[in-house]
Amino acid sequence: MSAIRSRTARIALVATLIGTLALTACAPRSGSDDLGLTPTPTPTESAPSTPAPASTCTNTEGQVQPSYSPISPDSVPAGSSIEAIKNNGVLRVGVSADTLLMGARNPLTGQIEGFDIDVLHEISRAIFGDPNKLQFKVITSAQRLDVLTPDAAGNTQVDIVARTMTINCARWETIAFSTEYYEAGQKVLVASNSEAKSMDDLNALGDQKVCAPASTTTLTRLESYSGIEAVSAATHTECLVLFQQGKVDAITGDDTILAGFAAQDPYAMVVGDAISAEPYGLGMPADKVDLVRFVNGVLDRMRNDGTWTSLYNKWLGVLGPAPAPPAAVYGRG
Repeated sequence: MSAIRSRTARIALVATLIGTLALTACAPRSGSDDLGLTPTPTPTESAPSTPAPASTCTNTEGQVQPSYSPISPDSVPAGSSIEAIKNNGVLRVGVSADTLLMGARNPLTGQIEGFDIDVLHEISRAIFGDPNKLQFKVITSAQRLDVLTPDAAGNTQVDIVARTMTINCARWETIAFSTEYYEAGQKVLVASNSEAKSMDDLNALGDQKVCAPASTTTLTRLESYSGIEAVSAATHTECLVLFQQGKVDAITGDDTILAGFAAQDPYAMVVGDAISAEPYGLGMPADKVDLVRFVNGVLDRMRNDGTWTSLYNKWLGVLGPAPAPPAAVYGRG
């Protein structure tokens, strides 16, 4: 590999990552938290048996797709999915526990925190009047659709997935999405002494191994580069471990995720312009349209009352000044 780094420092960084992964897997159960302790079957992005949303998706991949028009988050309609969640006492959410800045476990407090998590706190606040009525289920990128897939009895493992998930046509055919709540872009992370300053540079060098999580649009996009060997891993953090062990030359992913990695590894840097637009949406079961409308109402309020900008500055200020919140696009159903 082209990266030549301090062996001692690299081992220390890998040990830290392994320790973080162990904490994620072994943290004690507390209250309403599932914390990923429930065994999960081998992940696949299989389609659920429920019908696809009413409107088809015809735009090109990477463009923002329309969602369902919002309803006011100030009231819970009788007989709705939101009322059922309220009666259940918790909002069940699928999240990451190792995506720094977006959804990661704080090793000091044991709590999962980040931009994605705070968005969920706002939805909990709107439903229950309490931001902390969340039951976390830690999932990988490849499990995001599975946990929203109804079982034989029509039940899903979670109500909402907030895990840096790009809105695209293929996923709209199996689940429902909120409006876009964050616009990310796919970039690449390399060693600080790498000759490559972009994805195209890696491709030109040839025989470069680039890691991305399985079952993601990020991994699929690598297929268009003939000089790059795509290496899949279960999570972005496992990609970081492979990178620090010298088993891959680079990691590709959304800028939000790579910014967190660069903060953890002083021998790494994020380079190049974004090679894609990655509009993040909150995933929900395809048949829970009323829940999508309610969530869209919460997101609208966050855009308008400054909450979105406050959360951006809190978690993502490292990426620069807060942009305007992503505009909501409606027109489905």
